[in-house]
Amino acid sequence: MPLDPALRDRIAASVEDGFKDQIAHTQALVRFPSTRGDEQAIQDFVFRAFRDRGLAMDRFGMDRAQIEAHPGGAAFSPAHSEAPIVVGIHRPRAEAGRSLILQAHVDVVPAGPADLWTHPPFDPVVEGDWLYGRGGADMKAGHAANLFVLDALRRIGLQPAATVTMQSVVEEESTGNGALMTHLRGYRADAVLIPEPEDEKLVRANTGVLWFQVEVRGRPVHVREMGTGANAIDAAYRVIAALRGLEERWNAAKAGRPHFEGEAHPINLNVGRIEGGDWASSVPAWCRIDCRIAIYPGITAAEAAREIESAVLDFSRADPFLSNAPPRVTFHGFFAEGYELAEGSEAEAALGRAHQAATGKPLQSFMTAGYLDTRVHALYDRVPALCYGPVSENIHGFDERVSLSSLKRITTAMALFVAEWCGVEEA
Repeated sequence: MPLDPALRDRIAASVEDGFKDQIAHTQALVRFPSTRGDEQAIQDFVFRAFRDRGLAMDRFGMDRAQIEAHPGGAAFSPAHSEAPIVVGIHRPRAEAGRSLILQAHVDVVPAGPADLWTHPPFDPVVEGDWLYGRGGADMKAGHAANLFVLDALRRIGLQPAATVTMQSVVEEESTGNGALMTHLRGYRADAVLIPEPEDEKLVRANTGVLWFQVEVRGRPVHVREMGTGANAIDAAYRVIAALRGLEERWNAAKAGRPHFEGEAHPINLNVGRIEGGDWASSVPAWCRIDCRIAIYPGITAAEAAREIESAVLDFSRADPFLSNAPPRVTFHGFFAEGYELAEGSEAEAALGRAHQAATGKPLQSFMTAGYLDTRVHALYDRVPALCYGPVSENIHGFDERVSLSSLKRITTAMALFVAEWCGVEEA
């Protein structure tokens, strides 16, 4: 049932009243350089913030055996984070409404060369409408919004009349194993909301993602005899060309896929890292490339992995050198299927009403060709998994920034959604 207009106005005013503190909390999160493997300190901070608000707390690590046995789990590598997952649970006096998971990740991608940033990447500077800093948009602004939604209700003497589970996860930027671990831990709800930076739109569909590494071995000789050796870096470039052919074929398969056929290039292969060789005057004996590629919903990661392996092997058979030294393909990160959000759920309708009230505009939806943790809840919990968040720019790039006016609007929409979806009771 839609919210009473008077209550709606009280909630919106409460978000406004607390927004200065919300910005400060977001800045505090950005100050933690929480790249992969270095999220322990920020998770301690999150634990204290949840506990201080009276949430029932749970903190736990990854169960490698459980994760790797799951079809959506990614293999562990030496770089896999060992930081804990933090969960805080609001329990009502009477379970009158519908339960909800509010989830966000604290891990961020590397900042890159600091001299290419206008401000230091972990110095959260506000200029005009923009808050700058690595991870501010993706997704520490959303992480703070989850918490300040409950604060906005509490400020006017209310709380959700249903269980709300606050999940702070890691590994979103590399495997998705953190969100999967909350599923394996047994956390469930009637709906899930993850406020990723999605330009105030609802994600209708997203791609799955695979990370893989290709290792090529060469035949080292002195460069004066280069013709008698085999350059592993040159061979790696030939393998990349073969993978571009696979990317082209997968993009051609967009026909008939409603959320993808209108996109110019929905499937992207990124060669994100390359390393090889030992000496500038030696023909390199080895080269490794780290790649990321997207897949359509409905295609399993295992199916896609077999196609990738076949593409590399088929090319190698026709290559004069690689036919005798086939590259090795290893899957060492994301191994995740995409999903499509079915239209018509009560959760989406409630979010639509909340968005309309907060922004004055109808809620739009779109496809995003990247990984989202909502895939865990959509595919394995089989509940409405809503990904919706603020306007941002330059995520994963230099001068990453989030719009504060947009953040206020989506926090208002989220608070209205929680009040309608969960119901409210006196705090």
